[in-house]
Amino acid sequence: MTKGELIFEGNEKQVFATDHPDQVIFRYKDVMVAYNNVKRARIKGKGALDNQISALLLDYLNRNGVETHFIELLGEKEQLCRKIEIIPLQVVVHNRIAGSLAVRLGVEDGYRNPNTIVDLRYNNDKLEDPFINRDHAVALGLATYQELDGMYNIARKVNDLLFPLFHRAGIELVDMKIEFGRASDTGTIIISDEISPDTCRLWDEATGERLDKDRFRLDLSRVEESYKTVLDRLNQVMIS
Repeated sequence: MTKGELIFEGNEKQVFATDHPDQVIFRYKDVMVAYNNVKRARIKGKGALDNQISALLLDYLNRNGVETHFIELLGEKEQLCRKIEIIPLQVVVHNRIAGSLAVRLGVEDGYRNPNTIVDLRYNNDKLEDPFINRDHAVALGLATYQELDGMYNIARKVNDLLFPLFHRAGIELVDMKIEFGRASDTGTIIISDEISPDTCRLWDEATGERLDKDRFRLDLSRVEESYKTVLDRLNQVMIS
């Protein structure tokens, strides 16, 4: 596999072309951003941890019948992925109500909802990723109702798979953001971005300690240490 030109650079990742028309290389950066790039910092080692955690989780999903863009790890900070056409939507699964949703609904952070909540957001930095509904998404031409049904079903299946996996690692999956795209080789809608402490809220089941990006958002320090805790625990349950 030959790495080609840089075709996209985001805040926290770079995407490179390869000599295969339907495959790209994702390179994770030691950069962390929050609040739509209002808060930004360089955190040494963060890119490698995100890469390894996401590779582990996406591979687990692939092996359990959920298609993702992940193909294989290529190195400490790089992974080979299927090329996709981005769908600018975020499907957010909430096992608890936390963060901005708690503020929006006027409940305490970490409220235990009796049901699983699935939200939809328009992935648009200029608009600050607003919550939208299915009708909005169809009106904007972002997806069809049938495609949205598929994305919601996949998101719920991902939650059904990852919630118990994290539980075995002593971690509560509070919520997670999932992004989708259309695979360039088949046109199938698949998971198209990382699943990691950057895109999930992960709380230690014993202590309630936050092991995710909220450590950066809320100035709690020890970001790299917390991400390493997640990786180490997941590796332990994967081999046990």
